[in-house]
This record gives sequence, C-alpha cells and structure tokens, in this order.
Amino acid sequence: MELLSRVASISSPAVYFDPENGQLTMSGESYPENTFEFYAPIIGWLKAFVAETDFAITLTLELAYLNTGSVKCLMDIFDLLEDAFQEGRQVLIIWRYHKKNSRALETAEEFSEDLMLPFQIEAL
Repeated sequence: MELLSRVASISSPAVYFDPENGQLTMSGESYPENTFEFYAPIIGWLKAFVAETDFAITLTLELAYLNTGSVKCLMDIFDLLEDAFQEGRQVLIIWRYHKKNSRALETAEEFSEDLMLPFQIEAL
C-alpha cells in the first residue's frame, strides 16, 4: 500500500496515513464543498488497509470544526475501525482539541459515547 497524504486547505483537513506503521492523522477544519467526494478515497484507502494488513491502527484527529457531511464521513471511518476492533485488531482513536474549543470537546465526547473501541480525548 502507498502512503496517503493530502495538504490541508481552508476547508479540508490535512491527511496523512502511513501504511508502514498504521498511523493515521487528520488535522484542520473539515467543511469541503463536496464532503463525500473528499472523503471517498480516504475511506477506500482505509478499507484496503484493514483488508490487506493486520497492523495496529492509531487514528489521531485534531479537527477544530466539522460540518454535517464530515461528521457522517467520520462515522463511516469509525464504523470501519470499530469492525476491525471487534475482529481483534488493535485500534486506538485519539481526539486532540484546543482547550478553548469547547465544541470540539463536545463533538469528541459524543463520538466516544457512540463507539465500542478505545477512544482518548486529549486537551492541547
């Protein structure tokens, strides 16, 4: 598998998925004009990674803002990771937020309550 890397824009997060170590990171804001078009290759890459490897997966998120479409796409990503976890894969989600961004904390808490896999929330 190849590395997946995207530079952040004003409305889309930076993405860095390294297949060599199972480290996945996304940071920035997420409200792209066509959310599903933006996330489709990311979700496809993750599906292939889960199917083709048995590496532990750590997804680190530092997302200051998400629109509704981005929330849906993140849920799709979380569902993939949750399925992998239920099948015995080591999975960890780390959600980092800036202390002054209470909305990002609330979003992380809502996600963590809905998921049945390790989920850490870290203040910066």
